[in-house]
Amino acid sequence: MKKKKVEVTKTTQIGEVLRINPNVKEVLMGFGLHCFGCPMSQMETLEEAAGVHGVDPDLLVEKVNEFLSK
Repeated sequence: MKKKKVEVTKTTQIGEVLRINPNVKEVLMGFGLHCFGCPMSQMETLEEAAGVHGVDPDLLVEKVNEFLSK
């Protein structure tokens, strides 16, 4: 059975990304996003979180998608 390819965008919420693969928190932490356990951050998009933390949202999405494709 072929594994379904999952790809996130800048508008994907952090909570959704964590539901896809909880281990993606390693990538988020690598970008300084340590608040993924906060209830409000679950509804925050990757782009919003990147903006708050001064991170390039395109690079964040790229690295999250790389992690999810493995």
